[in-house]
Formats: sequence, structure tokens, C-alpha cells
Amino acid sequence: MKKNRILVIATRNTGKTAEIRDLLKAFPVSIKNLDDFGPIPEVVEDGNTFDENAYKKSSFTARVLGYPALSDDSGLVVEALDGAPGVHSARWAGSAATDAQRCRKLLAALDRQTNRAAAFECVISIAVPTGPALTYEGRCEGSITLAPAGSNGFGYDPVFFYPLLNKTFAQLTMAEKSRVSHRGKALKGLLDEFDKVMKWIDQHMPAPQRIGCQRPRPKT
Repeated sequence: MKKNRILVIATRNTGKTAEIRDLLKAFPVSIKNLDDFGPIPEVVEDGNTFDENAYKKSSFTARVLGYPALSDDSGLVVEALDGAPGVHSARWAGSAATDAQRCRKLLAALDRQTNRAAAFECVISIAVPTGPALTYEGRCEGSITLAPAGSNGFGYDPVFFYPLLNKTFAQLTMAEKSRVSHRGKALKGLLDEFDKVMKWIDQHMPAPQRIGCQRPRPKT
């Protein structure tokens, strides 16, 4: 395995980057995210599934930056809302909404609803600039609380209750969340094969192009 292989996380979300960096800390990779580079166009996440959106983000980022890129598309699937917010989880309350506003909208949508079953789903895509990608999936089941609890995590974590630990995701430490979360499960599948993944990346990365040097012609 090559040392210090750069792997770009195709996000500007600091919480998501921190979780992935923590999970990959034992491996010889340098984790970057989009904030480590200059401005690049935004990817239109118009896929109908988490799989489609994850691949769009990883493939686009890899092609634009020239590095292998990891992207996850994840969201909250609520049974009583027919699977909403789903792939629209990040934008469900508006593109500029805060995490607190997203949680408030969700709680309002479930007002007086007895069925509060929900699940977080995640698809991770690792793509190289030439197009091929690997995919890993994870799912974590729980329920939606009546009020937010906890100050860790991000997104809908304060209102997602995980019964096996009797806490919301926002009440878990990063280590606890990484062990049980949808993203943690998807990343575990990746970690179990990470040596093979890095070899796959090396095999599919485009070879560097040599640029020949030309001697200047003498002036006549």
C-alpha cells in the first residue's frame, strides 16, 4: 500500500469529515475534504436513490480534482412519512436551514403520530478519475424522539433514538456512534477491505503523463 495516499471526502461538512477521518486514522492515507481545495462547481444531487447521489458526488469530485474521492449519501427514512425526508434529508427544511430547524420540521411533521419508527441509511461510493467506483452500504434502525436531546453529532442526531444504547445519536460519543451508525456500518465494510481498496485505487488511477522538455532553438 502506498504511503500517504490522498483521499478526498466529497463534502464540506466538518462533522462528517471528522467521523470518517477518525475511522480511517489507522491507515496511511491523508484525508482531505472540499475545503482543502479551491472553489469547484456544486454537484446537483438529483438522483432518486442514495446510491445514485453518492456516485455522482464521488465521480465528479475525482474527475475535477484528479484524486480518488469518497462520498457518502445518507439520510433519514421515516416510516410514517412514507420514507421522507430520504434523499432530501439535508434540504428538506430548505437549503439554508440549520440542523435545529431540520429537527423542528421533522418533529412538527410527526406531531401526534404514534408510529415514530425511523432508520438512517447510508451509501458510500469511492471513485477514481477514470470513472469506476466501489460501493458500501449501511443501515441503522431507531425511532424519532418527542424532543431533541444531546449536543454531539450533527443533522437529525438529536432526535434519532437508538434503543440498544438507550440514547439519541447526539448523546453518543464519536466512538460509540461510529460503531453503530449507518455510516459506521458502511465504513466498516470499507475498512474490512481497505488494503484491497487501496490496491484497486492504484490499479485504476490514471498514469501520470510525462511532458517532454524541448531545448530552445538557437537564435539566427
